[in-house]
Amino acid sequence: MNERTVDMRPRRVPEITIGFWIAKAASTALGEAASDFSIRAMPPVLAVLLGFVLFVAALLWQLSRGRYVPAVYWTTVAMVGVFGTMAADAVHVVLGLPYVLTTIVYAVALTLVFLLWWRVEGTLSVHEVTTRRRELFYWSAVVATFALGTAAGDLAAIGLQLGYLPSILLFGILILIPALGFRLLRWSPVFSFWAAYVLTRPLGASVADWLGKPNAEGGMGMGSGWVAIGTALVMILTVAITSRSRTALRTASG
Repeated sequence: MNERTVDMRPRRVPEITIGFWIAKAASTALGEAASDFSIRAMPPVLAVLLGFVLFVAALLWQLSRGRYVPAVYWTTVAMVGVFGTMAADAVHVVLGLPYVLTTIVYAVALTLVFLLWWRVEGTLSVHEVTTRRRELFYWSAVVATFALGTAAGDLAAIGLQLGYLPSILLFGILILIPALGFRLLRWSPVFSFWAAYVLTRPLGASVADWLGKPNAEGGMGMGSGWVAIGTALVMILTVAITSRSRTALRTASG
């Protein structure tokens, strides 16, 4: 038979909706702000170790579910955002690598993840993340995108001395390219998704830095702690509203 077999296994990641992108952007800002706050509130080494432990715990929790559970999935994304920021910053601060080099390193790492994922599974589509192995590839890519986005955001704002607000405008324009390419030019949905996914990280991080950093550093001076709380609330409300809407839709159609 030539008909394609429909994969009836439950998906382990959410559907791509407007709510998904809002929650994703909020999680990137949350990760940046929470990382900055924790490193200032406690010894940096302790903060990084704690971030790593929470990241591993959240990932194991997610992998144990075998399907998409909103609270579990987005908790994992938030922990990836926090630890991914710490890891990217640590490479720059501890090893003294310039932002342009760390950006290249993480871009190469992400490319290798995608190449291996494609070679093993034959697809990079998030719609087909229905097995444990594909989910491991997915989370490897997510971690790499957060690290790459952090490095790229720092490169633009600090390395190139654009500042936080101009960086917001830059990445806001860049993220429109895959969005418009997908809508108007029929670009590959897989390429468009991952391109936008990478760019949400420096965009969200630039917003968090602009809001939280002191005025002397080009920010609004709100404080990283308050920014972390605010973006966490945005993410939680968005996920709750989206999940409730989908539950109501299934009930109505069932």
